[in-house]
Amino acid sequence: MTSPYRDAFRIRGFRFGAGEKCVAIVGTMRGDEVQQQFICSQLVNELQNIERRGLIAEDKSILVIPTCNPFSLNINSRFWAMDGTDINRMFPGYDRGETTQRIADAVFSHIKDFRYGIQLASFYVPGEFIPHVRMLKTGYEAIDDAHLFAMPYITLRKPLPFDTALLNYNWQIWETHAFSIYSGHTETIDAETSRLTQDAIMRFLHAVGAVKTPFDTLAFRSVVIDEKDLVTVQAHHAGILQRTRHAGEHVKPGDTIARIIDPLDGAILEEVRSTVNATIFFSHHKPLVYQNALLFKLHPCNG
Repeated sequence: MTSPYRDAFRIRGFRFGAGEKCVAIVGTMRGDEVQQQFICSQLVNELQNIERRGLIAEDKSILVIPTCNPFSLNINSRFWAMDGTDINRMFPGYDRGETTQRIADAVFSHIKDFRYGIQLASFYVPGEFIPHVRMLKTGYEAIDDAHLFAMPYITLRKPLPFDTALLNYNWQIWETHAFSIYSGHTETIDAETSRLTQDAIMRFLHAVGAVKTPFDTLAFRSVVIDEKDLVTVQAHHAGILQRTRHAGEHVKPGDTIARIIDPLDGAILEEVRSTVNATIFFSHHKPLVYQNALLFKLHPCNG
């Protein structure tokens, strides 16, 4: 699309191999998804090297779209800069609709026929996750295939009405085995979780026969959980958040996992404590929080 302010809006994709549309990988749709953009760039680089060595399967093709929203990425705006809409809430798109609907339509027309779809997604609350695969429970979710990533967790969630406009949901309805990958971080690049995510995707590509190179990297026996079983911890006060525990750490009932501090006099307004024996699945990481804001998601465990 032409732009009145700068260069034309273009979405660039990298194709590898030929034949069956095997795997489509979609990176950033939001302008703050820096880690997702970085991981896609590393995947493109690695696949280029694999292709030069003749190790892409002869009868399968891979498509990588590092970003669907370069304009917002350029100015670090999470949503579409002109009207604040979210491309990932516009699928399957409409070629005569609003700008973000047209972008979604253009992207979906190229990726809807792939057998497998991988989206590097981000959460609506700023923070850090244990890297995991997420799927909506549409009746078409492919849990067995999700295990091929060998990531620490596979999460399932019953879709709400507004989720029907997500890429993951529409991919599934169009009979693509769709997976959303949460790589641990969003606005910053973390070497450990980005490498773990990249390795998981390459492991998946090998498992479905898209590439011939095996990937003998750190793998996990994925734990499958329903997101409704996660314990939510919210802030009872607004203030400065001082975390004492982070995603991936184990906590016991009564453990202090954060403090909320009065921004004016430094008094401790709240000691945020775990109520269960659990692993921290998600941790809010912005320094300022509002009352009732989501701070942690805990995965209860035994022992």
